[in-house]
Formats: sequence, C-alpha cells, structure tokens
Amino acid sequence: MKLARMPDNSPEIFHTIQGEGRSIGLPTVFIRASLCNLHCRWCDTPYTWNWEGTEFEHDLGKKFNRADEIIDHTTDEIVEIVQAYSCSNYVFTGGEPLIQEKAWVELMRALRKENPEAHFEIETNGTLTPGDTFLTLVNQFNVSPKLSNSGIDSEKRIVPEALTFLAATGKADFKFVVGDADDLAELLKIKKEADISSNHIFLMPRAASVTELEANQAWVSALAIERGFRYSDRLHLRLFGAKRGV
Repeated sequence: MKLARMPDNSPEIFHTIQGEGRSIGLPTVFIRASLCNLHCRWCDTPYTWNWEGTEFEHDLGKKFNRADEIIDHTTDEIVEIVQAYSCSNYVFTGGEPLIQEKAWVELMRALRKENPEAHFEIETNGTLTPGDTFLTLVNQFNVSPKLSNSGIDSEKRIVPEALTFLAATGKADFKFVVGDADDLAELLKIKKEADISSNHIFLMPRAASVTELEANQAWVSALAIERGFRYSDRLHLRLFGAKRGV
C-alpha cells in the first residue's frame, strides 16, 4: 500500500483522538494513504497529491516530490506497527483511501483477525463507490463532498451516483467544510440529490489555524442549529495545531 511518508521516513500512522465528526474525542489509530483523485486548493494534506510537474494550484503555493512523499508498506508491516497501540478504532484517511480499495480490504481482514472488535472508519471525498466486500467490512464512512470553495470543477468533485449510494448504506455521515454563507445553497442541492438525512450532515468551519476556527465557529454552529444539521469542531487543530502525525 502507498502511504504518506513522514519526514523521519516512517509511514504516517499515529495514535491520537478523532478530532471531528460522530466519533470526536475517541482514541484512534490513523493510517494515512497517499494519492488523491481531487486537488482542493485548501487541502491540509497536499503532500499526498500536489506533485512537482503538475498544474494543480494550492493556497500554500508549494509542490512536493512524489518519491519523497510516498512509502510502500505491506499489510503485515502495517499490522505490526498498529499492534503497538492498545486501540480498536481505526481511521483510514488520505489522500483518497478508496483509490487503494483492494489493499484496505486485505488490511481490514488482517486487523479483524487479530482483533474481532476492530472498528473501521473511512474518510473519503465521496467520488468513488466502494465494492461489496469493502462495504461489508467498514463500520463508518466519513464522507466529505467538496464544494466550489475547493477550486475544483463540479463534475470532478460531485458524483451523484456515489453520494447516493453511500447515503443509502446507512453507514455514512457527510461533512461539509463551510467557508461562507454562500456554501449553503450548494450543500442543500447535494443533500436533496443524494437524499441525505439531516442527522447525517455535519458542518465544519474551514480553518487552517485555531484563530481562523474561532473566527468562524459561531456562525457555522448557528447555521447548523438553524438547519437541523450537526456541528463538527476541529478538535485536533485546537489540541495540536496544524501538524502532521497527530
């Protein structure tokens, strides 16, 4: 599997707490995949896709060397690393994890063999439809459809068939990164087209720092209350700052 590589040459696998969504505050082992099929201009993990030589634009204005940012690990190697943590909740993130669906299926089977109580959450952008085996093994999909504030054309970032499928599984929450009030109309359109329950929608302020988070949290939470959605904080940002491996 192609994982994000940390500066110390280790894979980006870490034990922390889930900082957002339904499982916020839960001790969790994160495994970060490299590679993504989108290129959001405000993405907080551009080192998983914004390679030198590509035409993608990012707010940081920085490109990354593909070979330097990717490390290959086998299933057995990943299992050995995560067994060092006394934790049963796993979040597979990215990048876009579903690009490597087959490898995740193998890993989930191996982890559940070691620990039948293993609980798997997938963080996905909602543009890819998971296969039957993957769907059966996963407990929770944390879907983050990208709005126009991502800087990506709608036909690339919104795949109605995939979003509708995920919503119908009953396993998916949908997190929308809200930058301003104009995002609401776009969000509501996606909600209607994919038939997403309000109880499964989380609004999260766009923020790259605690200062920015605190500047936006009041009106985003008020919007959630008004519309009957859920509000998601960015607890990891509050606790650790904008750092990798936390």
